[in-house]
Amino acid sequence: MAKIVLVLYDDPVDGYPTSYARDDCPQPEIYPDGQTLPTPNAIDFVPGALLGSVSGELGLRKYLEANGHELIVTSSKDGEDSVLDRELHDAEIIISQPFWPAYMTAERIAKAKKLKMIVTAGIGSDHTDLQAAIENNITVSEVTYCNSNAVAEHVVMSILALVRNFIPSHNWVLKGGWNIADCVSRSYDLEAMSVGTVAAGRIGLRVLRLLKAFGVKLHYMDRHRLPETVEQELDLTYHSTLESLAKVCDVVTLNCPLHPETEHMINEESLKWFKRGAYLVNTARGKLADRDAVVAALESGQLAGYAGDVWFPQPAPQDHPWRSMPNHGMTPHISGTSLSAQTRYAAGTREILECYFEGRPIRDEYLIVQGGQLAGVGAHSYSKGNATGGSEEAAKFKK
Repeated sequence: MAKIVLVLYDDPVDGYPTSYARDDCPQPEIYPDGQTLPTPNAIDFVPGALLGSVSGELGLRKYLEANGHELIVTSSKDGEDSVLDRELHDAEIIISQPFWPAYMTAERIAKAKKLKMIVTAGIGSDHTDLQAAIENNITVSEVTYCNSNAVAEHVVMSILALVRNFIPSHNWVLKGGWNIADCVSRSYDLEAMSVGTVAAGRIGLRVLRLLKAFGVKLHYMDRHRLPETVEQELDLTYHSTLESLAKVCDVVTLNCPLHPETEHMINEESLKWFKRGAYLVNTARGKLADRDAVVAALESGQLAGYAGDVWFPQPAPQDHPWRSMPNHGMTPHISGTSLSAQTRYAAGTREILECYFEGRPIRDEYLIVQGGQLAGVGAHSYSKGNATGGSEEAAKFKK
């Protein structure tokens, strides 16, 4: 019997839903690169249900308990008195989401003497100290591609919200106003602007494809250059450095994973490369950007706007300055946890667990660390090391 600790975000403040806005939840047949959607043997949930909160349990309880395993589900993840910390000592598997991450630091891994696998129900394993996982022979996996398109849609929405000054304009309606001049004094057309993505993997490439229809000039940088056929198809300009890309773009969107090589890539010095009045969108990871440098750039006007839904740590403390900085379009980390995406990442988590318990190989595209080294997609996208430093600040959220 294995003990699984599942860390999920809290239920809605008004209680777990008894009905939903829609009766169905359409799903793609296949991902754009040909990868199949998750293929578990079965699921024990209705697609479109709220699975990512505590009562949703990712639809895993029936499957796990029927096979003799123990499932602990909690939202209590931060601080020494958290449920997660109390249950670590004999846990075999820890599962959490990027939106409400269980920060698996070296200290926590050292306490978890029976830990064999850490699973991200979603995409992004930076909340795990990958170096510690490598050294302790712990498998790290995630449900790659499950919510990539959902995040890409959020990127495009955020760009439009900033450039067209949507949020302040909507707020004038809520206040009973009709202040057109106030609304349009910061509103521009996206058409003809130059837009660049830092990384053009699953999410970044999808963003480029979605933006093509807006008549923008498209730029990208990535350590793995796209095929020439794709560059020609989308009329892309390739950049080998952030400096080169930032100097020519009106909008920059971050779509790269967080690891030691990318941590704080947006900082006081790199922001000087940006065009004055550029917009920056970050739905990748909050720690890609230096918190205070972003605030200062907005206050000085170097950035005209900053949007996204990723913070560090998560949940963000009440006094996090990104909550109150000017000209922002921040949301909680929601881009990849739409009800549509939850259907896929819950099914993918079930597939990973089935493979683990049945002794079958986990898909390469789901593997980050295995056998004491970076593996699968992890070897392509991550570097060794640790990006969890400072995550203890998440405990301040409820203080």
